[in-house]
Parts: sequence; C-alpha cells; structure tokens
Amino acid sequence: MSPARPDSASVAAPAARGTHATIHDVARVAGVSVASVSRVFNGRDHVRAEMRARVEQAAAQLGYVPHAGARSLSMARTGAMGVVLPDLHGEFFSELLRGMDREASRRGLGLLLTVLHDGRGLDTLAALRGQVDGLMVMAPELDPAILARHMPRGLASVFLACIPQDGSPSLRIDNRAGAAAAVAHLAAGGAKRIVHISGPAGNLDALERRAGAEAAAAAAGVALTVIEGDFHEGSGAAVGESVAAGTLEADAIFAANDMMAIGALMALKRHGVAVPGQVAIVGFDDIPLSRLVSPALTSVAIDIAAMGARAVAQLAARITAAREGFLESTSTGADETIVPHLMVRETTRETDRG
Repeated sequence: MSPARPDSASVAAPAARGTHATIHDVARVAGVSVASVSRVFNGRDHVRAEMRARVEQAAAQLGYVPHAGARSLSMARTGAMGVVLPDLHGEFFSELLRGMDREASRRGLGLLLTVLHDGRGLDTLAALRGQVDGLMVMAPELDPAILARHMPRGLASVFLACIPQDGSPSLRIDNRAGAAAAVAHLAAGGAKRIVHISGPAGNLDALERRAGAEAAAAAAGVALTVIEGDFHEGSGAAVGESVAAGTLEADAIFAANDMMAIGALMALKRHGVAVPGQVAIVGFDDIPLSRLVSPALTSVAIDIAAMGARAVAQLAARITAAREGFLESTSTGADETIVPHLMVRETTRETDRG
C-alpha cells in the first residue's frame, strides 16, 4: 500500500528550508515508496502512468535532480557483455565475434573477451562480476559440472554449443541433423567408404556430429571410418595424406569442420588426387573460406554471424529481466536450436548437386 499523501505544508517544507531535496523527499511528497521513485527515474517499465506523473510533479516542485552516479550504481550496469570462448583460431570464431559485435554495437554495448584455452582460465570467470552485465559462454569441451562451479552466481548468462547452467537459455546447433545430411549426400553421390574426421574427444559438437554421421552411414549401408581430429587444418591434412598414400581407403571424407576439410582437400590436391572424381569432401560450418578454395567446398552451413547476433539479443533480454526482477520468468529466454542446411559445391559429385 502506498504511504498517505502529506498535506500542503509538508510538501513545501524541503524547499523552504533551503536544503537539497532527496529521493525520500520526493517519495513523501508524491505519496509513494522510495522504490517507486527509483523505478521512475531509472526508466523502468511496469510503472503506472498516474504514479509516474505524481513522481515527476513532486520532483519538479522540489527541484530534485537524480544523481547520475547513484543511478548508475542502482542499475548496476557496465554497458558491457562478456564473451567466453574456447579458442580464437580460425574463421568460425571471427565470424561469431563479428555477429556479436555488430549486434552489441547496434545496442550501444561493448564486449569483453575471455579465452579459456582448453579450460585453462576458468578461475578468471569470477573476476568478470562487476565488469560485465552478463556472459555469453561457449565451452563445448568442458564438463558441465566443472563449468557450473566456476560461473559467477547471479550473473545473467546465455550458453552457446554447450549444456546451459542455472536455467539459463542455450543456443545450440543441430549437429546430428547436419552431419547426417552430409553423409547421406555423400552416399547418394555414390560413396561407399567414407572417412569421418571428428573433432576432439569430449567436445560436445564433435560427439554430436560423429553420432549423426554414424547413424546416417548405417541407414545408407555404407562404411564409415572415424579418425579423431582437433578442428585444425593440420589434422585434416594428415588424413588427406593417408588417403593419397593408400594407407587409408576412402572415396569420400566428411570432416567435422571446414578447416579440417580444407586441410584434407589441400593434401589431396598436392598429390594429384582428383576431387570429387576420386574423393568427395564435405565440411561443416560454411566459413567464408569454404567458398574461396578451389574446388569450392561443400559444407553443412550455419549462419555463424547471425548466431553471434542472436546470442547478444538473448543476453540483452536476460539482463533486462535481471534488472526488473523477472530473471526466473520463462519469458526471459528459451533454448533455441539452429538447424543447418547443406550447401552443395564443387567438392562433391556433380550428379548429386542441387
């Protein structure tokens, strides 16, 4: 219940005494709580028009001006979002950051970047409290329980390509569907012996892509050999060298990301192996470089920059909800799944190109 309105004598009292009006004076004159005055001057939603008018009228009468510093502290805003990534190598992360930066800049926000490097640096996450308003976390290689122990408590978060914590929303890629589409495409083009260059063991994206590839190979009745890679070009090149030397039999390669696929492609070309005539190749992610290599790489396409922008939008909604006290509401962000599609180019069979 709002406090009773004072009489006209008490309304004029602060000005008559020649003292600076405070937020408590405004609350008393307007007949509302201090919290209500704070909500009005901090630009919060969910304030009734009648209450806003009373508070603004009382403030004008008393000559009250909100203190900018106090307002900033009360809102606990830094104007920055934290970005936590496992690595910066390759075009995937540059595209992701490009999309994040574009959307953050549009909203007048900055980004503060932290790189975990295979889990090293987790202790730095706690130090981000007070430096950022929220976190976007991509850590597909980390045990969810370990990540949960290091997350700053009470900080709005969005998780990308990893298992979310504390009810925070996640933005995930349908890796199984994308990998299955890649293997089905190779099989439809005539491939019988497919090598899958997986990502590193324990990486969530790698595990899901491998599972999708294995299921599709079984459904198509083709052989699938899995060779573990590390998402870098060198591990793909090593597989390409083995195929070219004949120590690894394959008429198609599906790599769990484009950099490994490009590594395999370059190795096969160096040894004069025809692509796709002798060996067809499919990658995953559709980074810009995949369109520029020759022959152009068929890839499971994700709009990586759009994924980054969507993460910023999700986190902005979470930050607003946290300020308004609605962080636990189901309307403050839900899990989203990005469904990739196959972008067919020159490294797969001409007869099966769409």
